[in-house]
Amino acid sequence: MSELTDIIAPVEQEGTKSVVRAWLKKIGDAVRRDEPIVELETDKVAVEVSAPVDGVLASIALNEGDDAAPGATLGVLTSSVIPDARSAIRDPAANNPVVTLGSGSPLRSARDDEGREMRLSPLVKRLLAEHNLSPTEVVGSGRGSRITHKDVADHLDRASSDAQSEGLKARAPASSQGGKIPHDAMRKSIAAHMSRSVATAPHVTAVFEADFSAIAAHRAKHKDAYAKAGAALTYSAYIVRAAAEAMAVSPNVNARWHDDSLEVFEDVNIGMGVALGDKGLIVPVIKRAQTLSLQQTAAQLADLTDRARKNTLKPADVQGGTFTISNHGVSGSLVATPIIINQPQSAILGVGKLEKRVVVREIDGQEAILVRPMAYVSLTIDHRVLDGHQTNAWLTRFVDVLETWPQED
Repeated sequence: MSELTDIIAPVEQEGTKSVVRAWLKKIGDAVRRDEPIVELETDKVAVEVSAPVDGVLASIALNEGDDAAPGATLGVLTSSVIPDARSAIRDPAANNPVVTLGSGSPLRSARDDEGREMRLSPLVKRLLAEHNLSPTEVVGSGRGSRITHKDVADHLDRASSDAQSEGLKARAPASSQGGKIPHDAMRKSIAAHMSRSVATAPHVTAVFEADFSAIAAHRAKHKDAYAKAGAALTYSAYIVRAAAEAMAVSPNVNARWHDDSLEVFEDVNIGMGVALGDKGLIVPVIKRAQTLSLQQTAAQLADLTDRARKNTLKPADVQGGTFTISNHGVSGSLVATPIIINQPQSAILGVGKLEKRVVVREIDGQEAILVRPMAYVSLTIDHRVLDGHQTNAWLTRFVDVLETWPQED
């Protein structure tokens, strides 16, 4: 007698909810234990769910695009082969296999120019049809060169860019033609999270100015050595280190509000926002930042940022943050306020565009007009947790760390 085993969505996840992004196997496929079988997506990260046992995919409970609550049953594995599923249902007219997924729409496969089967999800099929595309025009980046919805979107973006550069009218995504654009799961989750944060916490922002001369000089002196050690030395690494040190003068910045208490964390787990273009942003977390050297911080930042942009972060990489940094200046803004707090944290640091400005400094008792690399830095706080003097004490220490950075490691 065959045994049935449920495929369960992770109970612990970063984000308010997840949706089924893509099934990597079809009904009747044999799978090995720990082999990825389905992809989920939250507003933070894409997650592969692996098979809990060896078996055959017997049924699919949640189709692509369906919400997947923590602990929800995604599908069922059986220990024996299912003849009906193996042979699948046939579409005589198209001569293409059709596999029914739960109570949802059929999942058809197409064939490429060499007759090889190309498995297409309902979402991908709809996008291809809407934009009059053949599957053979799109390069698949999924497992086994499977075409994902992101592959279609990227193809359309490239087509639009090529048309604009050549002055031609080409097929373009709906966003360039006007009209309504459906929200994807990440955008809806970000919107819900931001709205909830503003409704929950009274936001107050303080703005200081920081002179980056000291860290610019240190970086120029040491960046080649760091690069040889495999750690790209960016300004962000200094910012993370300075933020971790500033917690010593105002620990409640690294805290969480509860209705009956304030939870102050010993470890400083700093999230650094990474922009993903029109797809939103993601916040990988540098764990126990207070224990890391500058070189260790730089190495972790480089690794997390690279994997964020390649969409290969693991759930643990975006979990457990106690404080967040928004380096919004990389896209040109001088000041952004208020930067929405990443709930349930109590504060978020904003770093504006680094640019040369004229400043007045006292040198040997005389005032001098100098040109220095300057940036506005802001701390947005939950006013339930922090008051003005704590906020300003934190920023004072943060700026002091940056401006007095020693030139030797």
